Amino acid sequence: MASLSFRNVIKRYGRGPKALQVIHGIDAEVADGEFIVIVGPSGCGKSTLLRMVAGLEEISDGEIAIGARVVNQLEPAQRDIAMVFQNYALYPHMSVFENMAYGLKIAGQPKEEIRQRVDRAAKILELGHLLERRPRELSGGQRQRVAMGRAIVRQPQVFLFDEPLSNLDAKLRAQTRIEIQKLHRELGITSLFVTHDQVEAMTLAQRMLVMNAGRAEQFGTPEEVYHRPASTFVASFIGSPPMNLLKAAPGAPAGRITGIRPEHLDRVANGTPGAWTMTVDTVELLGAERLVYGHVGEDAVIVRIEENAPVPAIGEACAVLPRADRLHAFDAATGKRLEAAP
Repeated sequence: MASLSFRNVIKRYGRGPKALQVIHGIDAEVADGEFIVIVGPSGCGKSTLLRMVAGLEEISDGEIAIGARVVNQLEPAQRDIAMVFQNYALYPHMSVFENMAYGLKIAGQPKEEIRQRVDRAAKILELGHLLERRPRELSGGQRQRVAMGRAIVRQPQVFLFDEPLSNLDAKLRAQTRIEIQKLHRELGITSLFVTHDQVEAMTLAQRMLVMNAGRAEQFGTPEEVYHRPASTFVASFIGSPPMNLLKAAPGAPAGRITGIRPEHLDRVANGTPGAWTMTVDTVELLGAERLVYGHVGEDAVIVRIEENAPVPAIGEACAVLPRADRLHAFDAATGKRLEAAP
């Protein structure tokens, strides 16, 4: 196992004045054994950053270090990493055992060592009864576990996961997230996990790196990112539904954007001091709760209410009170967080 360092990492495609820069100076320190999720929308550079760690993309500037070694000039095979891909990348003509053992076989490991490593990984991932099957005989979730098993047997310093759950249905994604958490607790290997799914990020990460257009918007624990977003981008990207962002919140000074999570707006009686008047546009039922969509002035607002709470009528003007200790303030020009209350 090893720590992982990003030191002003930059990625450009092309050279000279027409070069396209897609990664803009990433700085981050990952502790030995940490599980880090890199999250952001499609095209933000998260997979490119992961591929630079793997050695599949050249580093244009800056340094990436695994442990004490700067790996910029090292081939992928020299970096002591193992990668799990979105499409599993299993050999269709090989059994589960042969797929998991292939890398060790190529590396010249003794047969008994290979058997022991594969058996241990199969036990961890509950694949022991599937070792003789071919990939076509497996479900999507089982194939993904085989791909993880192939990485485990390598016993690398760093695991790299590139959107490994994207091809699974919702139920399997939830199950596999639990398996990945258990796997990390047992093995404790430094891990980078790339996803565009903020739910995956929130549930898996010890810390998360939120990326936007090739830049690191915030690096912190899920609690820090959710409760103290560093920018309006983070506030709107992390959270389901996202944070309400009002350009003209009642009582807020000019030049600021006011943020409030849907669960931190309480429906109150009309005329309550400090309450906002929200006109209801629609109501969405989500089992144990409801989401009320409306607008305060020109700003769209979402309010989360419990299932047993009275449901407002479409078109109704109702009062909602923001919890004062849960308000967020952002600079309207830069989108960056302001520490002063709005």
